[in-house]
Amino acid sequence: MLSVNEAYEQCHNVIKYHSKTFAKAFGHLPLKKRNAVWAVYAFCRTADDIVDEGDHPTQELAVFKRQLYSFAEGELPEENYLWIALRHTFATFEMDLQPFYDMLEGQYMDLVKKRYETLDDVKHYSYHVASTVGLMLLPILAPEKKERLREGAISLGIAMQITNILRDVGEDLERDRIYLPESLMTKLGYNERMLTEGIVNEEFIEVWETMAKEAEHFYEKGLASLKEYPLDSRIPVKAAALFYREILTSVRNNGYEVFHERAFVSVEEKNKILKTMVNG
Repeated sequence: MLSVNEAYEQCHNVIKYHSKTFAKAFGHLPLKKRNAVWAVYAFCRTADDIVDEGDHPTQELAVFKRQLYSFAEGELPEENYLWIALRHTFATFEMDLQPFYDMLEGQYMDLVKKRYETLDDVKHYSYHVASTVGLMLLPILAPEKKERLREGAISLGIAMQITNILRDVGEDLERDRIYLPESLMTKLGYNERMLTEGIVNEEFIEVWETMAKEAEHFYEKGLASLKEYPLDSRIPVKAAALFYREILTSVRNNGYEVFHERAFVSVEEKNKILKTMVNG
């Protein structure tokens, strides 16, 4: 069986491969917290990959959920890096299982729901697939302030997921998923045909910016509670939020090209943000 350290290192490899943004932001945490964040991320990534890459995602997600139930009962579902690392994390911190179940519910939504009618529907979905991550992390990042920081963590999750949606319009279309609310597109004179044709016009930009404004609102709401985090968690949380928010700027700088290119924030830009945070 893998050692705990080896298991955490494999979790770290997962986040380094899939999300350089989160790897860089949370790489500034003390070791114990950092390892636990890697384990939580590996859980979320596994669920995400089942839905997006699995051969039989509905069945595979059901198996993964049963494994979580077993884990909750104190069993080790499989002797692999994820469950070994997660078991150590749960032994080290007073973790809450509910966000893990809520996350899997959100992943299931991606299997059965391909279109969203309203912005509220999108926010409901965003809670399940993204705010839950923040709630998973609170016992690690701010164990004494979990309840006080709950709403802020939910807000940051919604902000980040809306950012994902605005960045990944083209990739989602390839999976026949549209997260831009149908009612908003209709209101602003844009439609699904235009979307599938990759048309970037004034109407598309207005839809995109309306969603971006919503994301900005939730970033501000989430960052307002930053001072409540312990000092060693404050910079990583703020860095993750600011790195993600900068994706919106990157899309604008790319002329709203979200159909054939994936906007990203460069290492240089991330370092500049970190330097400003530290000096500020």
